[in-house]
Amino acid sequence: MELPSGLAVVARLPREVAVRVEGVVTLGAVLDALEAAHPVLRGTMRDGVSGRRRAFIRFFACQRDFSHCSMAEALPAVVAAGEEALLVVGAIAGG
Repeated sequence: MELPSGLAVVARLPREVAVRVEGVVTLGAVLDALEAAHPVLRGTMRDGVSGRRRAFIRFFACQRDFSHCSMAEALPAVVAAGEEALLVVGAIAGG
């Protein structure tokens, strides 16, 4: 997966991070694995109580926006196989 630079800096990680998921590779499972390996990221991409995506975070893979999909929806096989990255994008807002 590829993190936005701000989150990579906070976690002291490279922007591109590999995570291992057992079972079905869903967005929720990927985030669970990432947060388990790097606890400093808990609550940065999704709410710690509800588990819902933070408003200014988006998820993309295979030229598709997964931001509004269920956390339980399976990601494409090429993402699960590590052939295609899951991109975490921090939205830019302002006026």
